Amino acid sequence: MRYIALLRGINVGGNNKVAMKDLKACFERMGFSNVITYINSGNVLFSGEKQVMTELILFCEETLKNEFGFPIRTMVICEDDFQVAMAHAPDWWGDEPEVKHNVLFVIPPATGEGIVKEIGAIKPEYEKVGFYGALIFWSAPVKTFSRTRWSKIVGTRAYQDVTIRNSNTAKKLLELLQGD
Repeated sequence: MRYIALLRGINVGGNNKVAMKDLKACFERMGFSNVITYINSGNVLFSGEKQVMTELILFCEETLKNEFGFPIRTMVICEDDFQVAMAHAPDWWGDEPEVKHNVLFVIPPATGEGIVKEIGAIKPEYEKVGFYGALIFWSAPVKTFSRTRWSKIVGTRAYQDVTIRNSNTAKKLLELLQGD
């Protein structure tokens, strides 16, 4: 089965540095095959036996902490769930050039529904938010980005339960899965 692991908070602002070659080697030592990393933000595609997702996440987080010396929250999603969620991305998400398009990957045990509820109602004049499963799709014009409710997620408790990627990264991960 193919999976994507999305590591939270590595290589940001020079903190929690993890070299992608070391990350790849770590996943290979965990017993996974076909390991590919994509860009420096901690995206790992890998193959392994079908597992209970909470156990797989715990295994990855414990191993990463032992390997790199600091805790790394990790979201793991199987290929099928990722493909289905991306197929349900809202029509407005991902293409307008003057708009920031992000996807928030929700780290269990948190849920997309719970994070949306915790952040609260959007400011429709500035942003759009939709979710499917563990993915929250969020778009906001660059000019008014700082006025959005969702830009204020940083510093909230909910922020600890997500890892954010832009639409280009999410689409590239999908492409890499489909190219296997």
